[in-house]
Amino acid sequence: MSDKLIIFDTTLRDGEQSPGASMTKDEKVRIAKILEKMRVDVIEAGFAIASQGDFEAVRAVAKAVKDSTVCSLARALDKDIDRAGEAIKNTNSARIHTFIATSDIHMQMKLRMTPDEVVSQAVRSVKRATKFTNNIEFSPEDAGRSDIDFLCRIIEAAIDAGATTINIPDTVGYNIPHQFGETMKELIERVPNSDKAIFSAHCHNDLGLAVSNSLSAVLNGARQIECTINGLGERAGNTSLEEVVMAVRTRQDIFGCDTNIDTKNILAASRLVSSITGFVVQPNKAIVGANAFAHEAGIHQDGILKHRETYEIMKAEDVGWHTNTLVMGKHSGRNAFKVRMSELGVEFDSDDEFNNAFSRFKALADKKHDIFDEDLQALVTEAQAEATEFIRLISLKVCTETGKENTANITLLIDGKEKSASAKTSGAVDATFNAILSLVDIEPILQLYSVTNVTQGTDSLGEVNVRLEYEGKIVNGQGVDTDIITSSAKAYVHALNKVMENVERAHPQI
Repeated sequence: MSDKLIIFDTTLRDGEQSPGASMTKDEKVRIAKILEKMRVDVIEAGFAIASQGDFEAVRAVAKAVKDSTVCSLARALDKDIDRAGEAIKNTNSARIHTFIATSDIHMQMKLRMTPDEVVSQAVRSVKRATKFTNNIEFSPEDAGRSDIDFLCRIIEAAIDAGATTINIPDTVGYNIPHQFGETMKELIERVPNSDKAIFSAHCHNDLGLAVSNSLSAVLNGARQIECTINGLGERAGNTSLEEVVMAVRTRQDIFGCDTNIDTKNILAASRLVSSITGFVVQPNKAIVGANAFAHEAGIHQDGILKHRETYEIMKAEDVGWHTNTLVMGKHSGRNAFKVRMSELGVEFDSDDEFNNAFSRFKALADKKHDIFDEDLQALVTEAQAEATEFIRLISLKVCTETGKENTANITLLIDGKEKSASAKTSGAVDATFNAILSLVDIEPILQLYSVTNVTQGTDSLGEVNVRLEYEGKIVNGQGVDTDIITSSAKAYVHALNKVMENVERAHPQI
């Protein structure tokens, strides 16, 4: 059995299916580049058939990534396979990931197909995918609730048809570790041609067991884990990349394999994904949370000072903490800025794009003394949001006084025309949002409003995340500024721009 554990990252596909976490093409490319820098083996760039935007994003990632394999998801349908093949044709290493449901409830209630029809469709899709690449992954959707005999049958047929990776998804997060591990072991032992494919685990976190189930699968023969940065994903999320990678790396006495991941880039990837999606990492999140390596208890502090390993099983530096913390300042030049941005996975396509980013950096440096990596990432995310906006914030003036109503006066550029409005309510943010709404023709529901500091200090950039729902579509908007009210206005406008795009998307479950 191989001692190499393949890391298949699906942040750009399954992670993006989190309500409000949709990403632009440029944002997907930024994340893909840092995943490549981390030495992720396979990057699932999207679901090419879902929309024209998804197709273009998969194609852009395929063009930008040189070292990792780029994968597109496809249902077991001819049109899906062909669209995926077209999207990934320009990459150095391509994979098509096709799937069809195999549990009784899915076959009967969703597909309305017989088991024989499902096997036939799976074989047909795998064979069709071989027209585009010899790197084919097949997933029996809802395998965690599927009949084991039927799984053996369809997996054997898929491998015979050309599948080189067999992924076993716990689609609804139903399994528990020993059960999922036993399923993986039985499939590898019972499928006659299992030695011709790599077996993979794709677990969801509905019961908080995604990482545990994935690790159990590895102990029982799986040599690929499908995961996302920060455990991002729909419902309760997916297996967390940083947790499985560090678990395998830290417990080499248990796991007979390891990954190729450059763990020093984990924290940067986590912060980038959080910045782009607006999904804030909880402080006590393993590996990448702000408190992951913090020690407050006196006994712990005393032990750490005497010998780090008394209370730490990993080095914080190994996952990116405490390295290059203080990055830039107002006296930093253009070359230093460009080099640091490149180290963060940000490349500029034109001189104008670079000059715009550098101007933003200098403007921020005039407001705060120390510029951190998180500040730089936030600036780039904001610049990309503004590049395609229908509505733009021009100016904002807010008057507040204790015990009296707050007044917000705002000017927006809407479809090329400046429009102004004012509103007066008990809160400054509420007044700002009301003034903005008075200038547009829609009334979305505000589902979430949150404020976090990007870095430490009272001069820190404040990042505001706003989640809006409009006609069944959920979008997330981010805004950053040293002034919280301005951040709030930017975030609200960013979300409104996404609402205006009104892109319909088809999201699969695996």
